[in-house]
Amino acid sequence: MKILLVEDDKTIASGLEYSLQQEHYATIICFDAASAKKILAKELDEIDLCLLDLSLPDGNGYELCKMVKGQKDIPVIFLTAVDDEVNVVMGLDMGADDYITKPFRIRELLSRIKTVLRRYQKQAQTNVLIELENIRINTLEGKVYKNGNEIILTALEYRLLLLFANHVGQVLSRNQLLEQIWDVAGDFVNDNTLTVYIKRLREKLEDDPQNPTLIKTVRGLGYKVGD
Repeated sequence: MKILLVEDDKTIASGLEYSLQQEHYATIICFDAASAKKILAKELDEIDLCLLDLSLPDGNGYELCKMVKGQKDIPVIFLTAVDDEVNVVMGLDMGADDYITKPFRIRELLSRIKTVLRRYQKQAQTNVLIELENIRINTLEGKVYKNGNEIILTALEYRLLLLFANHVGQVLSRNQLLEQIWDVAGDFVNDNTLTVYIKRLREKLEDDPQNPTLIKTVRGLGYKVGD
């Protein structure tokens, strides 16, 4: 298990790193938002959980949480010195899984880490297969099938499809899609690129790409999968 720890107080970060390593977690430490973003762009696939300080010298944990959750469904725990209900609610609305206020006991933090990891492991076991009409997604293998035949997707096409699959029945605007599929590999994704990828997905997945029934256009709003 690898944990990304983003904490600007080097004394706290050092103590947390030692405690986490004593529990046999591998750790990556960042002291600001900029370095954390670089790590997420390069190593997100290897990270299993994020501990994010809410207040950073060049940003905040909210933007990092949004960045993480837009690319990968892993636990995020906020660390904050502010015991404020508004911040708690905002953090959870951003997708955070837990929230702990400084100063905290290290045993309490370790317990919360283990709890959210167990929850995600259970979810992973139950959400291995996702079915959308005649499309089946095997998230464990990272493969997509149409009528039982494997469909080859690029990394970004697959990520876009998963985004739709995780928001069945919900209209996603183009801005929402762009915010969540920016390419961690460094390829630039703009509005025109998004149009191309949706067209490609339809060509690969729809029976009639000109009249899509899976990825539907909601005029003036965005796109939707399912009712």
